[in-house]
Amino acid sequence: MTIWQVDFDRRPLKNTEDYPLWELTVYDPQTQMACHRLCPEPNVSPDWLIAELKELFTLMGPPPTQFQVFRPRSLTFMEEVRQKLDISVEATRQTLGLKRVLQVRTQAYAQLPEYTGQSYDPLAIEPLPPQPMPEHLWGDQWQFVTLAASELESVLLQRPIPLRTVPEMLLPSQLGLAADTRLPGVLINGGRRSMQLAQWLQQQQPASIQAMRAELSGLIMAAGLNERYVLVTYDDADIVPAAQGFEQGKQGSQGLHFLLVQPDDSGVTYTGLWLLSSLME
Repeated sequence: MTIWQVDFDRRPLKNTEDYPLWELTVYDPQTQMACHRLCPEPNVSPDWLIAELKELFTLMGPPPTQFQVFRPRSLTFMEEVRQKLDISVEATRQTLGLKRVLQVRTQAYAQLPEYTGQSYDPLAIEPLPPQPMPEHLWGDQWQFVTLAASELESVLLQRPIPLRTVPEMLLPSQLGLAADTRLPGVLINGGRRSMQLAQWLQQQQPASIQAMRAELSGLIMAAGLNERYVLVTYDDADIVPAAQGFEQGKQGSQGLHFLLVQPDDSGVTYTGLWLLSSLME
């Protein structure tokens, strides 16, 4: 499968006619080739996008078999592209290559005559308000845990876990993490609901987990493109240090963390595993 990662959105640029400029950025993870095309806002349309993509088919190689999109507004345009070009579109936050390209590209805007000087974050997406998990899926118990990077790859990933999302780009070895790096995680004992819980999580496409402190603290899971869910809430003062340790652990693991679901506390059988990253928030 050949995948192109695509972003199409307004940038901090204006042309000589004072029209805001949108930019199409296409990144091929296999060749690591990126292309950019600017479009005045009055010309923004699916037809313009389709025409530019067809040109890039010649420049960047054969048409891909799938587009990946992380921005909801881009997805709206790409859905029509999907229909007219008959190329599938996947909505996913896991477009780290494209996101790195956008961050580098943003630094170059200041050198362009079209630059407006306005504050701009190329990865900013307005998240939706956190929604509660379905009550019938709540697990029996949960806890913060840690796992050595080497143990994750050589032991846990060798287990027969029915549901898992383990992107290669998030493997500790791919990130250059030392074997003894402690990876923070959340372990949920789902009991009899373990498979139902894991299936629901898989459908939501978990991206990251944050331990949030408030009047009622809790774990917020970012999922999909901009969805958020309340995994658990707690008011136990004893959990606060562990939550702080979870967040500090992410700083030492380049944001890498994990979510693990098991049916019981035997430590033998697992139902679901997801590698997560703070870069996906």
